[in-house]
Amino acid sequence: MSAYVGPGITPTIGLSEEQAQLIDIAAAFCRDKSPMDKVRSLLEDETGFDPAVWSEMVELGWTGIAIPEDFGGIGLGLGEVVPLVEYMGRAMMSSPFIDTTLAAQAVLRGGTDEQKQTLLPQLAGGSPASLALCEAHADWNLENLSCTAQADGDRLVLSGTKHLVTHAVAAELIIVSLAFEGAPALVAVPKSAIEASRLTREKIIDDTQRAYALNLDGLQVPKSALMDVALARETLAHIELTASLLLAADMCGGAFSCIDYTLDYLKTRKQFGKLIGSYQSLKHTAVDAHQAYERARSHLYSAAFLVDQQGEGEMAVRMAKAEAGEAYSFAADRAIQFHGGFGFTYDCDAQLYRRRAIMGCALHGDARYHRRKLADLMF
Repeated sequence: MSAYVGPGITPTIGLSEEQAQLIDIAAAFCRDKSPMDKVRSLLEDETGFDPAVWSEMVELGWTGIAIPEDFGGIGLGLGEVVPLVEYMGRAMMSSPFIDTTLAAQAVLRGGTDEQKQTLLPQLAGGSPASLALCEAHADWNLENLSCTAQADGDRLVLSGTKHLVTHAVAAELIIVSLAFEGAPALVAVPKSAIEASRLTREKIIDDTQRAYALNLDGLQVPKSALMDVALARETLAHIELTASLLLAADMCGGAFSCIDYTLDYLKTRKQFGKLIGSYQSLKHTAVDAHQAYERARSHLYSAAFLVDQQGEGEMAVRMAKAEAGEAYSFAADRAIQFHGGFGFTYDCDAQLYRRRAIMGCALHGDARYHRRKLADLMF
């Protein structure tokens, strides 16, 4: 875990005891449960993940790590979630874990007391969840909302369409962002309120994940589903930072495996009687990719430590997201290039890494977006 030594911002990177233990468990679990042949077998699966593996993750208590003990969780923090997501990224594991963690954070930060008492134990117990935040304009500003909710007696009537609702079919709960009485709001919509016809599978670049469009027109939910409106803006900001942190973890993990995959090829492929890894230009580029990964991972664990600290936490998370996205993209680009013609085919795993990197950058802001936000924070 990151820790400050001396005056000023001088972080050193280490691991807490909890993080170290979780890394050991996650490394073995993800390696065994998500080998590349299984990743590829799930590409054509409708849900995109293995429910049996999800159940094992729940039994390990992972879904309750960042949920307080009062609500059935383990009571640790987001910093302890990061190693799990990093190793899921290394194994390119697909599951509702990130979505469920984000939904729990949304309820923790902006739910009513009744919602916390009801929903958090369910989420800690492994009930999958998702978030519906993206709209057709694709603005990364989560407060730019065209979907609406209107009061009708003791009910809310929703309208509009949400996009990129990941793992929506498996979700028992979807947190939806809407404009309500001229201000941002969040509504906790149970699966029972969403007819199957409202969900339309979307074609996205990352075939290891599943995303859906959610048609809200005419959907009615009780007013009790409305989360605390006074906390909506704060909750949306928290969701953005938490999602950016976890996506950075996934991308750091993916960058490591992509580099490892490429090095194996450089050490076995021969051209003109020589291993291609012996050529200096490829050596230097591989080192550049590894340096970018190490830099991104240092930022990641600094952000994992600082995420709950006002000001510094936001800066650290935005740095981590920017660095992770660029590191993963560079490693995957070079993997495709180094594999030659094969690298441009879908049978090459480099394609899966590159597509995952593109998706990770597209969700909640790419490097350019986060650096612009950083400029406003720092100057």
